[in-house]
Amino acid sequence: MRQLLLGLDIGSSSVKASLLDAESGKVVGTDSFPKQEMPIDSPEPGWAEQDPEMWWKYTVEAVKSVSHKASLKSGELKGIGIAYQMHGLVLVDKDQNVLRSSIIWCDSRAIEVGQKAFQSLGEEYCLSNLLNSPGNFTASKLRWVIENEAETASKIHKIMLPGDFIAMKLTGEISTSETGLSEGIFWDFKQNGLSKALLDEYQIPEEWMPAAHSSFSSQGGITQKASKETGLDAGVPISYRAGDQPNNAFSLNVFKPGEFATTAGTSGTIYGITQDPLYDPKSRVNTFVHVNHKINDPSFGVLLCINGTGILNSWLRQNFGQGDIDYPQMNSLAKSVPVGSEGLVFLPFGNGAERILENRFLGAQMIDLDLLRHSKGHVFRAAQEGIVSSLSYGFEIMKNMGMKVDKVKAGRANMFLSPVFRSAFIHMNEVELEFYDTDGAQGAARGAGVGIGLFASPEEAFENLELLETFSPNPYFLDSYKEAYEHWKHKLALALSV
Repeated sequence: MRQLLLGLDIGSSSVKASLLDAESGKVVGTDSFPKQEMPIDSPEPGWAEQDPEMWWKYTVEAVKSVSHKASLKSGELKGIGIAYQMHGLVLVDKDQNVLRSSIIWCDSRAIEVGQKAFQSLGEEYCLSNLLNSPGNFTASKLRWVIENEAETASKIHKIMLPGDFIAMKLTGEISTSETGLSEGIFWDFKQNGLSKALLDEYQIPEEWMPAAHSSFSSQGGITQKASKETGLDAGVPISYRAGDQPNNAFSLNVFKPGEFATTAGTSGTIYGITQDPLYDPKSRVNTFVHVNHKINDPSFGVLLCINGTGILNSWLRQNFGQGDIDYPQMNSLAKSVPVGSEGLVFLPFGNGAERILENRFLGAQMIDLDLLRHSKGHVFRAAQEGIVSSLSYGFEIMKNMGMKVDKVKAGRANMFLSPVFRSAFIHMNEVELEFYDTDGAQGAARGAGVGIGLFASPEEAFENLELLETFSPNPYFLDSYKEAYEHWKHKLALALSV
């Protein structure tokens, strides 16, 4: 009988499910829902919300689809792993009913709440104990609800992250993970537990906080009710849980200091590993507990996130191409334009406040458009180079913190499918890029295998991970990309000075 592992990746655009054969490491069924992007509601400028029940609806559809594709039989599924969009807030009452839409990762409403707490708690405490400003993270979003929606707050039984909600729907149990608490800025790194000072500052009752598991552990089994909805066997355990960026790093076998993972989906990220509790004094990049962290063998992940990445490319396709152009055509047009886009600059910051800009909402900007010279191809290339430049800007911050860079890994997906994007990334950062055949759902499935002991270690789970290709900088192009990046930084500085 096959030993199969199910990985779920709960994104803000779609829910992806993959069934992995533990012995061969091969995916035997994969699908994502919906086929168009999930809606994000924005009741006010800078707000972003989604209905958690929508995530569950598409989780059920994705699970049923992959089960059918893989001809899943009773007894074959051994464990379930969950990856999810980070920093969201889900509130439920004592009957596990959702109290309001989830305030998700790109929502900017709690910036002032976090800044006030940073000053009140003190920079020294926040940076040495939380390794971050409370910022616009989950804890600050919860405080915003307490301050602005008293009736909702009065009904709160537990607070959760998006992946915790899906775990609750599957198991009937409410819990979270240690890495999840750290991503919400609830975690005291010196005490290796909840930050009592932060809870007191925000007047958050400790009983609202779920119990925390390690990422690799038994976290409850599928209930009879969930079994009827999904078709999965009752009792199958959830045995892995992590936010999308720690999980993406895990998916790429990134565990050691000097190793970095990068993504370029709706948002763009670089996530690097360190054994030291490093922090940026301005909290422009953020440190969290990594999935393999242990008190006696610490492992931390430092995250750089750019909100306006694939969403900018999607906006351009819809508005500059009127929906009649596809991404390969956009990439072809971009490739026909020289490095630097002949002076056209794109600042890609149009999807909420950006942490690398100290939580400023600059907005997306196209600068120095020449109506006699610039075409669609220039716009498409300037956008891709602008996104990479913003990632490079954050990468500089990480290097200045003392992080060493040995290698950068990415999955074959999203904007890294563009030769223009890949070339800009490796040349602006002067790094080698390793390309792997994996994604978040596959990583979550492998994590489930570690959690139930099918794999003896995380390293064993990736013995058959396929390296597709390595991209190296060409010295011939380094100067032109350096010039383009420096020009981009100059234009950013001017925009920030206004």
